[in-house]
Amino acid sequence: MRLIHEYSPSCLQGNNKVVQIAEVYSSLQGEGRLAGTPSVFVRTSGCNLRCSWCDTPFTSWKPTGRNRSVDDLVTEILNYSLGHVVITGGEPLLSPDINLLCNHLKKSKQHITIETAATVIPDNGPPAANLMSLSPKLQSSTPATETGWQRRHEERRRRDEIIQRLRATPSQIKFVIDSRSDLDEAILWLRDLGICPQSKEARHVYLMPQGITLTQLQKEADWLYLACKSLGFQFCQRHHISWFGNTRGT
Repeated sequence: MRLIHEYSPSCLQGNNKVVQIAEVYSSLQGEGRLAGTPSVFVRTSGCNLRCSWCDTPFTSWKPTGRNRSVDDLVTEILNYSLGHVVITGGEPLLSPDINLLCNHLKKSKQHITIETAATVIPDNGPPAANLMSLSPKLQSSTPATETGWQRRHEERRRRDEIIQRLRATPSQIKFVIDSRSDLDEAILWLRDLGICPQSKEARHVYLMPQGITLTQLQKEADWLYLACKSLGFQFCQRHHISWFGNTRGT
């Protein structure tokens, strides 16, 4: 039962495929190559990591939500008539039924972005998506010892073989940067993945400052955008913070 609590935001009830969902809402994509795109956000609940700075603790540290059938979710998503869907979390790839959801959305001509920490893949393989937004977690994300999650988080947060499998789908890599040591770690990690600064692949790497207030974001942005310019990475501000603040459902 403990594994189900930690790992499975989805389950099978009778003959109905259901996914545990924290929230569904429409907003503008605030990060990455599709920043500014009106999208439907489908936020799953449940995560196998516990980032110290997690800005959606209601999907990880204290997961909340309710079970929704795939058919019900697809109907609600299509009612927005936006054409772009962002499946995020938590960790959406923990859901056994994520592939079914994506297949239904694909048939309905939806553009699908999946936001994942890239540490797990469903048993039936990566889901159909137009964009895999991979957000590997650096060492600074590891929580304090007293939380009981330090060892588990550290063991799980880096899975290069999964990152490479997911990169077979059109993808972007996003790192949350909180310090210059974070930047150094990200550069070394990218080299291990075969992505060097100023390379063609570097254009698909986005570096974002860590923070949930404009003051925090600007403090890191002042030096981070210069680093991106010299390294050939994309600087990515967290636009939703400046647009809406750190407000749930936006």
